[in-house]
Amino acid sequence: MSHAWHRPVLAILVLIAQASLVAADPPGLRTLPLGARAPDFQLPGVDGRTYTLKDFAAARVLVIIFTCNHCPTAQAYEDRIIKLHSDFKDQGVAVVAINPNDPRAVRLDELGYTDLGDSFAEMKIRAKDRKFPFPYLNDGDTQQTARAYGVLATPHVFIFDQDRKLRYVGRIDDAEVKTVKTHDARDAIQALVAGKPVPVASTRVFGCSTKWADKQEDAGRALARWDGEPVKLENLDEAGVTKLAKNDGKKLLLVNVWATWCGPCVAELPDFVTMNRMYRGRPFKLVTISLDDAEKKEAVLKVLREKHVAATNYLVTIKNRDRFGDLLDKEWPGPVPYTLLIAPGGKVIYRKSGAIDALAVRRAIVAYLGRTY
Repeated sequence: MSHAWHRPVLAILVLIAQASLVAADPPGLRTLPLGARAPDFQLPGVDGRTYTLKDFAAARVLVIIFTCNHCPTAQAYEDRIIKLHSDFKDQGVAVVAINPNDPRAVRLDELGYTDLGDSFAEMKIRAKDRKFPFPYLNDGDTQQTARAYGVLATPHVFIFDQDRKLRYVGRIDDAEVKTVKTHDARDAIQALVAGKPVPVASTRVFGCSTKWADKQEDAGRALARWDGEPVKLENLDEAGVTKLAKNDGKKLLLVNVWATWCGPCVAELPDFVTMNRMYRGRPFKLVTISLDDAEKKEAVLKVLREKHVAATNYLVTIKNRDRFGDLLDKEWPGPVPYTLLIAPGGKVIYRKSGAIDALAVRRAIVAYLGRTY
């Protein structure tokens, strides 16, 4: 589910952030000019193979699309990339996707529209989930291919003729999540297949800026800054639990019930911290509820500080465990950890008794908040 009321503001903020990041491209980076030959590469694919240009020698037209997992624009175009492959695969056209991003250069707050980062392991998950019918290659380790092509953003399209000369460079189309008016990449492919000149050979690109390795320092500084945020702990009574369960606000609540004496609870707190840093820029809020006794408040706070849980943290003051469960979620069987996703209005859209699968929780969050803006 996605909510229209916050899209315009978020879109403006994201576009401003992307525009500022594009200026951080490496000095001297130049997008491959029209007519240039395709630079060769040797890159690992999610299927376990290593690919070079020679692997696509039989293709009359080669479409190389630099894309990634995390970017909302890139995600918006996944279905259209799949359709380009299916529509033209029998006409001698090969489609190849390459991830140009260094995953260590992506800040957690840049992952607010995704369940997966840009690591090679996560690329394999995305390709399997989306059933990519084309090679998905990783350039994030060295970024040599991205530099050779001059990749500015994801997605960025490069289309080559049979002689591997660049005949089109730019966007897939002009729409993203809107109605498509100009099918730029598709028109270029159709022209080349028909042996005709490409009608529009170059277009502007839009999307998320390439995450170059020199941005790792910025990502590290962000982690240090978040680790330094104050951690607080408040008491939670019956009225507070009732209010949480009703969730009359506009934010999706991720509620984690835990205790210091529960090993799995403490072990998974970093997963919740990561999710909080990923999604809190959107209509999202992390709430932790400790079931420790009141005299253990300092011990609870100590654990929360050690794990950097800068969220809304509560210590429940309701002594009757059944009463607490009835107020929060009647389906709670009793053990901890216990995790809930409560949508505005009080509907529980995800619940898990026991240790979480962090990816499953992230998927539930993004399924509600939406992957695009």
